[in-house]
Amino acid sequence: MKRWMVVAVALTACSGAQAEYPTKPITIVVPFGAGSGTDVVTRVIAEPLGMALKQTVIVENKAGANGAIAAIQVARAVPDGHMLLMGTNSPLSAAPMLNKTLGYDPINDFAPISRVGSYTFILAVHRDLNLTSVRELIAYAKANPSKLSYASGNTSGIVAAATLKQRAGIDIVHVPYKTVPQALNDVLAGRVPIIVSDLTPTLPHVQAGVLRALAVTRLQRSTFLPDVPTLHEAGVSEFEMDSWAGMVAPAGIPPAVAGLLNAELRKIIDSHETKARLASVGFEAFSSTADELAGFVKVQLGKWTQMIKDAGIEAE
Repeated sequence: MKRWMVVAVALTACSGAQAEYPTKPITIVVPFGAGSGTDVVTRVIAEPLGMALKQTVIVENKAGANGAIAAIQVARAVPDGHMLLMGTNSPLSAAPMLNKTLGYDPINDFAPISRVGSYTFILAVHRDLNLTSVRELIAYAKANPSKLSYASGNTSGIVAAATLKQRAGIDIVHVPYKTVPQALNDVLAGRVPIIVSDLTPTLPHVQAGVLRALAVTRLQRSTFLPDVPTLHEAGVSEFEMDSWAGMVAPAGIPPAVAGLLNAELRKIIDSHETKARLASVGFEAFSSTADELAGFVKVQLGKWTQMIKDAGIEAE
């Protein structure tokens, strides 16, 4: 009897959340600019989420400070489910080590909703740079210190390239940008010859032959670019970096609202249509429970903290 009473209370709470939420447009804050991989992924999910909740879902881009500007905005928002953060490893794993001042707690200031998936990151060069492999790139960089430069538009690019530099013992110059589309513009124009970027905004340029993909950052090859080796295969032993996305809300969100968001997002993310749309732009979509995301965020914070220390990156 007690068990049935608990279930009845939970169902009543969920029904109440459905009746009272949402009462106004929902904003999903993206920590990167328009056209970035995270922006594209968020917009694919926002449309069906709005239909499911019968409310407008707005995607708001807040680039800067390694994702911290967006994270601060959401951490300080009213915790009623009307403002969410498309969290990634930038604001929730890397920024705590890359930023001297942060303004939020990546664990305690957010309520996990669901994983969204994983990005594929690649090391790519402009076609005019006559290098066809990671080994050739390393050899050239060693013979010509400080002659090559690379662009990054997010923390994954920063940390991956710094780790490569440290492990390979090479000196290449970092040219940072607030977001990947800005970095890509200069690489495509030939002003910067190398980029470490997520596949979503970069894949069309690889397919067009303007950029040459030299390696991916995971230990396994990407199904999106099966002929491109991993950095581990290319001679940078045990190189592994997994960049991720997950939806979070301000801490203190009503459990029933968080539960409703998790249920609707999981339906959308795990649907064949969404998976196919995101796979077409180089993103692997999958959902999770809130508890699974909470545990994952804690583990990733520890991993990224160690990667940044090992790469010798100093906070700015």
